[in-house]
Amino acid sequence: MASPAASEVYIIDASDRYHAVKTLWHEVGPPSLDGKDVAVKANFNSDDPFPATTHPDTLEAILGQVRDAGARTIRLGERSGMGETRAVLKNRGAVGIAARMGAEVVALDDLPPEGWEAVPPDGLHWERGFLIARLFREADAVVQTCCLKTHRFGGHVSLSLKNQVGAVAKRNPENGYNYMAELHTSPHQRRMIAEINRFCACDITIMDATEGFSSGGPEKGGLIAPNIILASTDRVALDAAGIALLRSYGSTPEVMRGRIFAMDLIARAAELGIGVRSAQDLRLVALDQESKDLAFDMRRILDEAA
Repeated sequence: MASPAASEVYIIDASDRYHAVKTLWHEVGPPSLDGKDVAVKANFNSDDPFPATTHPDTLEAILGQVRDAGARTIRLGERSGMGETRAVLKNRGAVGIAARMGAEVVALDDLPPEGWEAVPPDGLHWERGFLIARLFREADAVVQTCCLKTHRFGGHVSLSLKNQVGAVAKRNPENGYNYMAELHTSPHQRRMIAEINRFCACDITIMDATEGFSSGGPEKGGLIAPNIILASTDRVALDAAGIALLRSYGSTPEVMRGRIFAMDLIARAAELGIGVRSAQDLRLVALDQESKDLAFDMRRILDEAA
């Protein structure tokens, strides 16, 4: 479906989430997790149901794959930007699922100062740098799951790269500086989002696009139902594919406009070496007949926007 590529994005029909996640996991082939400490970043930014937040079945399926891969510890870390994190995780079912799957839940808001690592502002668009949770910096492996959404507060899209904002402190616990206020008022917001990902590795990301928001977002918006799940080891490739998917349904002017790899978020992430640098460097791999038509549409859009 494309020329030989540096990164692959796998796509599968999502009628059975458990089957889809298991199949994607084995196709992507993440590194061995046997005996490793694994950090998981899901999407629980608000107390709203999927597709605003991670679907319970998707979370359970992913935690099951991590557990079955022999992880020594599994920690689900989160900071909710539009709610109290512990309440959001409990209300969305994440606490109960984690308990059943042998995972620890870590509300990042509760971390002491030593739970954060300071990233200096050198070469970044962040005025003071930022704090990122050591949970993700020090884990042996990081697994992420994100949703398919637009973002009306300046991010334009909320996919895998944007999801890592939840690994950054809202405020500096020592001096009270509000990193999120800086982020959301900066003309460089999307570049700043990309820069977070330079300091948070990710071994595999699974995007649940069973449903999504093609407008509005992140907690509510115009609902679409692609009924697919995507996965990749490359967050830039995955987000480019997600943007192509949004475009196939019709989305906001910010999402529809221009070359995908010229968008601030994608261009800055590619510049930093987080993933592929062009649409020609990614390959879409449809794993079943049901997902092939959407994959062809996405490929066409990627090629047109190259």
